[in-house]
Amino acid sequence: MKSIETIATVSKDGKITAQLPLDIPEGEHQVVIVIDEKPLAEKAERKEKRLPLNFPVDDCGLWPENLSLRREDMYGDWGR
Repeated sequence: MKSIETIATVSKDGKITAQLPLDIPEGEHQVVIVIDEKPLAEKAERKEKRLPLNFPVDDCGLWPENLSLRREDMYGDWGR
């Protein structure tokens, strides 16, 4: 069994067309099709309308020159 993710085109008469890898042998195959109910064009429109994220910025000033973020310096003898 092989799992393939591809984009398929569905026509008005209900026929589906998809491009498969060339290593799939020709002939009849049993397939399972999962359809996302929203066409890709609708998803693209929705993504374009999304506003950019606006994260708050807090300025805490400069860090002290002697600040060390080494684990040994932050926790000292804790946990030994």
